[in-house]
Amino acid sequence: MDTLKTLALVLGYLGSVAAFLAGGLKFLDGYRKILSGQRCQLRSTMLHIYYRHLEQKEIRQYEMENFLLMYQAYKAMHGNSFIDEIHEEVTSWKIIT
Repeated sequence: MDTLKTLALVLGYLGSVAAFLAGGLKFLDGYRKILSGQRCQLRSTMLHIYYRHLEQKEIRQYEMENFLLMYQAYKAMHGNSFIDEIHEEVTSWKIIT
């Protein structure tokens, strides 16, 4: 009889662990979607800054600071290398204070 009780306790524990892991996987999936959306938003904003100033090739200091902060965040989120070329060009522009 003790063996059956022990087995029931172990199965109950394993069920709790499985439910916990399933909840964790659901959380991670949601986190990945939020991260992907944030990466997309950062890329979009950086491209907006880029195209707005492309012709003059000059940028206001606060916009450059914002661009650099967005770039750092984008790369920290494992953004692709497409934006690296944009970053390289923007950082070569004249900064207007």
